[in-house]
Amino acid sequence: MSDENHVMSTEDRLIYMANQIARNLAALSEKEAVAMVADHIRDFWDPAMKQRICALAAARPEALTPVAAAAVERVMAL
Repeated sequence: MSDENHVMSTEDRLIYMANQIARNLAALSEKEAVAMVADHIRDFWDPAMKQRICALAAARPEALTPVAAAAVERVMAL
């Protein structure tokens, strides 16, 4: 099955996006990557997306990479 035929749920898409941002920053130290992923989510995601990724992090913690999970925790703390 080709990727273009695969349809992700909104929840899966948010998890994918958070993990993708974290992957794109993998060359940085973990501390820097966490800060930058959190900044990106805070600055560019709308409030509903932020609320949903925070809920998903609690419900499906295994779905996020360690950097993405730490970034979401940082977003929740603000």
